[in-house]
Amino acid sequence: MSDVPRPTAVVIGAGISGLLTAAALAEHTDVTVVERDILPAGPAPRRGVPQARHAHLVWSGGVLAFRELLPGFVEDLVERGARLVPIMGEMVSRAPNEVWFRRFTATHHRNLVCSRDLLDAALRDRVLADPRLTLRQGTSVLGLVGEAARVNGVRVRTEGQDSEETLAADLVVDASGRGSRAPHWLEELGLPEVAEREVNAGVAYATRLYRAPAATLDIPFPLVNVQANPAKSPGRGGIILPVEDGRWIVTLSGTRGGEPTADPDEFAEFALRLGDPVIGELIRDAEPLGEIVTTRSTANRRRYFEKLREWPDGFTVTGDAVAGYNPVYGHGITVAAQSALALGALIGAHGLARPGTGRRLQRTVSRPVAAAWELAIGQDVFYPGASDRPPNRAERALAAFVDRAVATGARNPRALGALLDVMSLEKPATRLFSPDMLVPMLFGPRRPFLTEAPLTEEERKSATG
Repeated sequence: MSDVPRPTAVVIGAGISGLLTAAALAEHTDVTVVERDILPAGPAPRRGVPQARHAHLVWSGGVLAFRELLPGFVEDLVERGARLVPIMGEMVSRAPNEVWFRRFTATHHRNLVCSRDLLDAALRDRVLADPRLTLRQGTSVLGLVGEAARVNGVRVRTEGQDSEETLAADLVVDASGRGSRAPHWLEELGLPEVAEREVNAGVAYATRLYRAPAATLDIPFPLVNVQANPAKSPGRGGIILPVEDGRWIVTLSGTRGGEPTADPDEFAEFALRLGDPVIGELIRDAEPLGEIVTTRSTANRRRYFEKLREWPDGFTVTGDAVAGYNPVYGHGITVAAQSALALGALIGAHGLARPGTGRRLQRTVSRPVAAAWELAIGQDVFYPGASDRPPNRAERALAAFVDRAVATGARNPRALGALLDVMSLEKPATRLFSPDMLVPMLFGPRRPFLTEAPLTEEERKSATG
């Protein structure tokens, strides 16, 4: 047994990004997780995750990262009521260009679907049981300790205490989410302002829980997704997400001038006006459970920490603190898992002691961000007022190509596999230029476009009686 003490790390935030990062670090360091909230004991909402009521999923690229970070976790979550959904076999989806995907079953992609409360609770149960982790709840981080070249810890204050204390660490990871104070903390150390970009389509969300119609519980009822069309403003969309305990999470969205309402008498009527009425038809006679929850915090916002000319060793920012996305694309959790996996791999290979490790870590955790960012803004930038920089010629050409790729994947299983590789963040966007996509795109054969949502008669009858 070695007498050399293990390195220490502080992770700011016990959300999904923070817990996955802590799990990755625990293989190499002793970890203290600092969380402002008092965490619930089971699947329940908490103040620091106001978006939890809306629909969430983990793309297959994130499922792969979960399995590598936490072997057996996905299977345990399924035992608790989550579901691995074959995409598109058990999904009814209309793309932003208003093309319905055929429900091909040949692709390997499986998305993890459950309520955010269940996912958070299961992750807390698994990660915080590790004896190499210490949780400090009800504790706020006030700032970094160190200088421009090196961070040595954080200053914190625990609820109910008047004085602050210092937690020393060889590595501090900020996984505190969209409200991160990292840019301000870095400026306090003498570093320059961090460049940011925002693309805000002005999307508002409204979510309501429903009791799933009893007959739908006897079959693998599909996710039903109608995506908004950026070419037709305001863009309206929605999703029915069947989750544990016989419930449907129904999230509706709309951009400026077409926002969904919190009025319970208008919710189903709005769903009928999404461009396709299928979601409204399916929930019209379903039993609502509770009130409607709304949010407008949906802008795509990226902070380019990795572009700073100087970066302190001993500090890394990850998760939504680096980039937050319009939730309609469902990529936040997948990016968080991939970033945590990449961070752990780099530390495992090189340790923390080498000069310049902080910069390498920041660049490493930022790489999974790029793909999700381009996918999100590639759609949202076309909404009026979304950005102070209108789409350039290259962005318009790429968007047109992606539309062709979607239209091809909707009708050809080989092309769909390539498209889902990119959408699920399993492979880079260059996969869209592979023979699997280009051959069907250019030469076919392709099936005709569907004219309506591809629900089977059994599925529609189970939901509507």
